[in-house]
Amino acid sequence: MTGDKQVQRQALALLEERGVSLEQIADLVMCLQNQYIPDLAFEECLENVMAVLDKREVQNAIITGVEIDKLAEQDQLSQPLQSILMRDEGLYGIDEILGLSIVNLYGTIGFTNYGYLDKSKPGIIAELNSKEGQHCHTFLDDIVCAIAAAAASRIAHNDPDKSAIANQN
Repeated sequence: MTGDKQVQRQALALLEERGVSLEQIADLVMCLQNQYIPDLAFEECLENVMAVLDKREVQNAIITGVEIDKLAEQDQLSQPLQSILMRDEGLYGIDEILGLSIVNLYGTIGFTNYGYLDKSKPGIIAELNSKEGQHCHTFLDDIVCAIAAAAASRIAHNDPDKSAIANQN
């Protein structure tokens, strides 16, 4: 049996190895929520990112997605999956499903936040989605979107009056 802390350490190490910092994810949360909560502190965004990362389901998604991305980089997958992942083919969709498994933990506002980030690709998401170089981030860009969307949803759920404003838009 794998210990909870071992899984959490591995998930965080994989994010770091792939060039994704918790602060970059917190920036995305700030982008999502600062129009609804003008006095939102960056520290609160970061705390909510860490709370999302405490969930075992999220850790499992990170480990699974990043390991699949790495296998694709190493040309270790059979065709046509190898080519699909290296191209980050738009109709593949399994990468989004993995991301949606994270936001599903935080209700419908999480889905809306996720869709917005996936479409607009701000910050670190654009870097991961660039498809430049030898790296494959087919799963990771969607996982980062999902973590940020989930953290933003946690903030909205913690202040129902402000989340009602967010849902009206």
